[in-house]
Amino acid sequence: MNKVKTIFTVKDLENLSGIKAHTIRIWEKRYQVLAPQRTDNNIRLYKNEDLQRLLNVSFLNNFGYKISKIASLSIEECNDLVKSIYNESSKKELAINDFKIAMMNFDAKLFHENYNQITQNLSFKDVFYSILIPLLDEIGLLWQTSTIKPSHEHFISYLIRQKLSSKIEELQLETTINKDKVIVLFLPESEVHDLGLMFINAELIKKGYKTVFLGEDIPIDDLIDFKNHFDEIIFLSYLTVSPTTELVDEYVASFEELVLKDTNSQLWLLGKQVEHLQSHSKNVFKYSGIEDLLNDT
Repeated sequence: MNKVKTIFTVKDLENLSGIKAHTIRIWEKRYQVLAPQRTDNNIRLYKNEDLQRLLNVSFLNNFGYKISKIASLSIEECNDLVKSIYNESSKKELAINDFKIAMMNFDAKLFHENYNQITQNLSFKDVFYSILIPLLDEIGLLWQTSTIKPSHEHFISYLIRQKLSSKIEELQLETTINKDKVIVLFLPESEVHDLGLMFINAELIKKGYKTVFLGEDIPIDDLIDFKNHFDEIIFLSYLTVSPTTELVDEYVASFEELVLKDTNSQLWLLGKQVEHLQSHSKNVFKYSGIEDLLNDT
């Protein structure tokens, strides 16, 4: 069977585990927690097994176990101890660790098994808020520090998108529409990170709204025709990187002129770039985050 061969530096382990490189070196020297390979230049190199071991060691240490005690355990004993204390307070940390291992190994089966396990006790909303959003935040940092490659991010994002799509389909079939407003969800041109928007779509459907999900990279001109289909529309968008800080006011002004003018429709905005919006009409609403927006619906 083919295995993904991944080699990590001590800096990679620091980024993936949150444990300082200095601490990792001390644990190696004093307790032989890890046994890295070394290059001809004496640079430490670690394998996937080392990453898994370190994540478990970190978890047990945070749970109150001394490093000397953890180091005396075999890999199997360490894994069994982690499983034995799997409870409400620890499941989220362990789930994020398992998702990271699945990502590093491009292991879809591990991702699905982990997801199925946590959804036995947590709602879809809780999983997204308390596990998947923190996971995506960590992945963003790992990508910025070159610990992971774009392929890792794309792999895990695709699997999360699968879960969101399945949940949305389930809700569309089971939920009765009981709200008058139609909500059109879209991302502006050059904006491609749609996982947050997909989650919002699922929660709005559950609340009884008719939603039209358009997804990423939508020009303003493509939204004008919606005025011919619905009387009162909420256009909802997530501005993470686009439009840029310098252009966000111009973008919203164009949207108001081309789409909202002479209608009862509104534009709801959230995302990092919204903080830079200076001027807008009474039909444009800014939200600090997903929870803030959903609380207003």
